[in-house]
Amino acid sequence: MAVDEALLESTGRGDAPPTLRLYDWQPACLSLGYAQSIRDVDFEGLAAHGWEAVRRPTGGRAILHVDELTYSVTGPVSEPRLAGDIVTSYQRLSGAILKALEMLGLAVNALPQAKASNGAAAEPVCFEVPSHYEITFGGRKLVGSAQARRKEGVLQHGTLPLTGDLTRITRALAFESEAARQQAAARLLERATTVESALGKTVSWGAAADAFQQAFAETLNLTLEAGELTAAERARAEELLATKYSQLDYQKT
Repeated sequence: MAVDEALLESTGRGDAPPTLRLYDWQPACLSLGYAQSIRDVDFEGLAAHGWEAVRRPTGGRAILHVDELTYSVTGPVSEPRLAGDIVTSYQRLSGAILKALEMLGLAVNALPQAKASNGAAAEPVCFEVPSHYEITFGGRKLVGSAQARRKEGVLQHGTLPLTGDLTRITRALAFESEAARQQAAARLLERATTVESALGKTVSWGAAADAFQQAFAETLNLTLEAGELTAAERARAEELLATKYSQLDYQKT
């Protein structure tokens, strides 16, 4: 998360070109939305499984990052593919993600979503509720994304679950009872899916990453060049890790 924010600042200033970053997580990590309460976290459950926790610079609800491809897009507010409001830019980027998933053999959709009910909005799990132009397969959420728009630039990042048990996240979140935890797990399986479940076969991280690169280049008319973090970006990421992302309570909730 510190690297994503460092890239947001760097690309926003024009020190680096707009950037597509593809990565995964070791070890598994629970990420909370910017304004989500830390009371949603079951810290004993986290520790029991050896999972970590972090607060994202973007909004939304909790995600357990494991067995997935994560993407981030960063650039200045003047970048045409990121210009406009959140919904407009979501729609543009969703077109590239849709193309990537079609390349992997998935028949997916990205449609405007109706406003969530109060009950749905209160759920701690991100993948229970699709939002605008997020990707669904057979009516179940497949890609979860979130965006931050600041004066210095735009960051959108999101996660594509490739395989595994989506209900693992409920072991890292606090519920009023074990019955409530089991109910949340059942709802999640009804409302979300993985690439493996949707396709009936495993897709490797590398294959998914290749599809994302090709789809972003073709759909958004980009020429992508491989790159590494600059020394300044690495230093800024380390600073952000030490002062911000090493603690869950940097955002008071």
